[in-house]
Amino acid sequence: MTTPNETKEMVRAKYAEIALQDKDTNASSCCGAGGCSTEVYNIMTDDYTQVEGYNPDADLGLGCGLPTQFAGIKPGDTVLDLGSGAGNDCFVARHETGEDGRVIGVDFTPEMVAKAKANAAKLGYQNVEFRQGDIESLPLTSNIVDVVVSNCVLNLVPNKRQALSEVLRVLKPGGHFSISDVVLRGAIPDNLRASAEMYAGCVGAALQESEYLGIIHDMGFEQVSVQKRKPIIVPDDILPPL
Repeated sequence: MTTPNETKEMVRAKYAEIALQDKDTNASSCCGAGGCSTEVYNIMTDDYTQVEGYNPDADLGLGCGLPTQFAGIKPGDTVLDLGSGAGNDCFVARHETGEDGRVIGVDFTPEMVAKAKANAAKLGYQNVEFRQGDIESLPLTSNIVDVVVSNCVLNLVPNKRQALSEVLRVLKPGGHFSISDVVLRGAIPDNLRASAEMYAGCVGAALQESEYLGIIHDMGFEQVSVQKRKPIIVPDDILPPL
């Protein structure tokens, strides 16, 4: 049985590798986890190219949706992106919150944080910052964030209850979150769960949708709704052998 710390180190190592790959390599995989399929060109990510604030240098093809689309970000808001990668969703959020707002990206992987900081510097953004940190122990003080977004990341966190308790802690009263993630509706083969590539690709770690939503409710969030669903078909050629 893999321990939570072992899982975190596996994820850190895999995403350090991803940070140094080009987008085409990431996009031919499952959330960038590996070049695992000849049948698809990324089985999860949505198209950002028409989204205001999009920056192609920050798009590593790692997401599984558009969380900012439903985030209700207003001018002047402070926005937190959990698992910010190279900064893609942060820069989209920055377009929404404007120059008077603030965007904070937190990522577990030093290589990703360095890449995001370089992208922000190239864009000349003074109100977007990136911090290295663990989502289970966020490097932020309490009650400072209006909106939390996250894109295909909470699946990778071993203790999702602790991560969500941290989201509650940093949100201001009346704040909210918009999370895009992978959930299950049905069984997943044991060999898929056992694959490190598929875990880092956000598939092997997926919870049942009812369990995922149940945790969110249990943590005390109110007015929880699913804004969008889309099926993800895992091609046969990326499944580990039985």
